[in-house]
Amino acid sequence: MNNGSFHFYPDKIILRIRTRMCNNSEELLTSEVFNTFFLKFMGDLKRKQSRLLNVFPGKQFDKEKTQLMLETLYYLNSLPAEKVMKLVDGSDVFFKDRLLFNEFVEQIYNSWRQLHRLIICDSVFDRLDKKPYRTFNETVENLMHLVRSTYRNIQENITGNHPKIYRQVSAGAEIGAIVLPKKMKYPNDDYETLDDIFVIRQVLIYPPMIFNTPNNKRKGVFARIDQNPLKGVKLDSEEWLAYPAKVGPLLIMVYFPLNFFELCFSLSNLYELADENDLKRKPDAVYIYGIPHEDTLDVDGNETIFYDDEEHDIMVGTVPMQDEYAYFGYLKKMILTLHNIKRMKDGYLPFHGAMIRITMRNRKPFTVVIMGDSGAGKSESIEALRLMAGEEIEDMMIVADDMGSIGINSDNQLVGYGTEMGAFVRLDDLQSGYALGQIDRTIIMNPDKVNARIVMPVTRYEYILEGTPIDCVLYANNYESIDSDHPVIEPFENADDALSVFREGKVMSKGTTTSVGLVGNYFANIFGPPQYRDLHEGLANKYFTEMFAENIFVGQLRTQLGISGMEQEGPKRAATALLEMIEKNAGKA
Repeated sequence: MNNGSFHFYPDKIILRIRTRMCNNSEELLTSEVFNTFFLKFMGDLKRKQSRLLNVFPGKQFDKEKTQLMLETLYYLNSLPAEKVMKLVDGSDVFFKDRLLFNEFVEQIYNSWRQLHRLIICDSVFDRLDKKPYRTFNETVENLMHLVRSTYRNIQENITGNHPKIYRQVSAGAEIGAIVLPKKMKYPNDDYETLDDIFVIRQVLIYPPMIFNTPNNKRKGVFARIDQNPLKGVKLDSEEWLAYPAKVGPLLIMVYFPLNFFELCFSLSNLYELADENDLKRKPDAVYIYGIPHEDTLDVDGNETIFYDDEEHDIMVGTVPMQDEYAYFGYLKKMILTLHNIKRMKDGYLPFHGAMIRITMRNRKPFTVVIMGDSGAGKSESIEALRLMAGEEIEDMMIVADDMGSIGINSDNQLVGYGTEMGAFVRLDDLQSGYALGQIDRTIIMNPDKVNARIVMPVTRYEYILEGTPIDCVLYANNYESIDSDHPVIEPFENADDALSVFREGKVMSKGTTTSVGLVGNYFANIFGPPQYRDLHEGLANKYFTEMFAENIFVGQLRTQLGISGMEQEGPKRAATALLEMIEKNAGKA
């Protein structure tokens, strides 16, 4: 790899380039990257005392034998085994057991693919962001074909046979990014350390991506601190990147260290990437995900903190660089906390929930907001609705999947806005047909653990910003069974009754956090409202009173997701009741 640098972490590699990648297999096999990787691979075999070491006489190898193997692989790329044995003196020992030698090469290839692999295209002297397709083709795509063809050439020359089945896996990088230096409009020197960190302009990913994180649950709340946690902090710009996220109408700059890259690039399936015009204005918030341990502040031992820089109208959040916080929930939820606080200060009511606009045949669009805590069944009910819709529904548009806000438009209508174009959904609770149908677009996290999750795009950014009129607001109740006294959908008589249930925010924990059993959180939304309770109370009373004044349907939806054995059937019944209610209440077109 030319004109760049690379760095190996225990389970990942980052290639940083400025002009071009290797052009051919010969360059690849003689590159410093491959040599470093091969030595690491040999060290792993030695530590495990792998049987593959039998390709070396007596399972022993030294610097000389290692170089002999590298030279042998170099010539095997273009010549059959018989010619290589004559050309490379001493290489014949590797061919005594060709099946074993072939497995040795296979394991080199597999070990490379088991790494999380990122290519960063530094767009310093050449505006690569102006030609992203060409840039990605000449780097990420080229490396993928080069690695795959080199591996196949070597194996075919060892065995003398062509494979009968070709599997076109992504063998180059999982993620490619074009980055630019960009000095943002920050208000004072407290933010100076962010000035030299490169900002991501375009991203290329190869889904499905599958990876495990050190942690798979989020705990606690984000606490407000009374000092700017960035003051005096020094970040090494070579080790950090910035993802400029468009969260609803807000610009939130998310800074992360490269050793967390696979986790943080998952944001590309969740939040729209800001464009050139967005970056010309002052960000609404800054989030340092992975702040160095020595710079970590806390509130009564809580290290997940945020600061409200009221003087400069900018929010700042930080989470330490520790395995305890290496979970996507800490990324997503802090971003949403900063969003919610900013929206409340601007007069909007944030909600933790889903919002969809459904258009049934021969009827006007009908928009439903379903509020509730993590695991309450919001997304699951929507996915069940999507599956059973069939020909009865002409269109179903997702405005918000997990978080949004309510405002009043110029026509004095209550309208809803979203935050994310993607969803961070429990894999266990998804309808299998939909999950498998979308698997080629997803990022899958911790598939072998409780609370396995996927991140996948579900809507368009334009729909999030539109400001969609609201027809129905429901609280997702996942803890009560359905019977004659507890219907699937139950209306509230007035704003006070509704506020009482929404304010309690009860949910049966599904293992998405460290909470267990039936718990209650203020408005099922610990991401901003409790920290600004007085402000939120005024907004909640205002907007719920307006809902009843406008004859908006306000009630609760029993999803039964928290009841054992109802994980699939509960959301299905909720979706059926929703369809019936919409058919009854949506006006004719």
